[in-house]
Amino acid sequence: MYWISLAFTFLGAAVFSMVRVKRARIPQEAIIGISYAVASGAAILAMSKATSESEHLKDMLVGNILAVSWAEVRKTALLYGAIGLFHYIFRRQFLAISMDHNRVQPLRGFSVRFWDFLFYASFGFVVTSSVAIAGVLLVFCYLIVPSVAAMLYADSIGRRLAIGWAMGTVVSALGVYLSLKLDLPTGATIVCTFGIVLILMAAVRPLFETRATHAV
Repeated sequence: MYWISLAFTFLGAAVFSMVRVKRARIPQEAIIGISYAVASGAAILAMSKATSESEHLKDMLVGNILAVSWAEVRKTALLYGAIGLFHYIFRRQFLAISMDHNRVQPLRGFSVRFWDFLFYASFGFVVTSSVAIAGVLLVFCYLIVPSVAAMLYADSIGRRLAIGWAMGTVVSALGVYLSLKLDLPTGATIVCTFGIVLILMAAVRPLFETRATHAV
């Protein structure tokens, strides 16, 4: 199942890298979001015909993060470390296609589609390995919510990374604590905790802007 999922991931990476153009009527993020929703719906339809479909759906959506073995933790950590090193080595190329896609596209010797494919493919390695552990919803939260929260409070890449990493660590620990304290499913609790913390961070952001204005 892992290698089949990875094959579809590479196929999706190739499609996303090919359909991205300079002046697209539909944003790339919208295409990815639609693909994510349709793929999730197709998976639910496929599992609806299987026995014990409710358990399969639960594992797909929220996983079972507390039942992960140390061997799987080490294997996943090595994979994440390799992907992180890969992105660090080629950070200029990845930042260029992410932050200033329209400017770098006409440059000679720089293939936007090639680097887009490498980004999506490496991204797919992480997602494919993580979904089996944490489920779709929790992986989606880890990918989106910390970066959105960081964008609320910082403009530079370094500060955004620091805020995102700090939020991910604190909210993960808080979600696990609440799930144990309230006897709730761990994955779903962490997802809801991410949502609540993001709302609180967005609500208090005007206070920081007001203080900054008075300080100036």
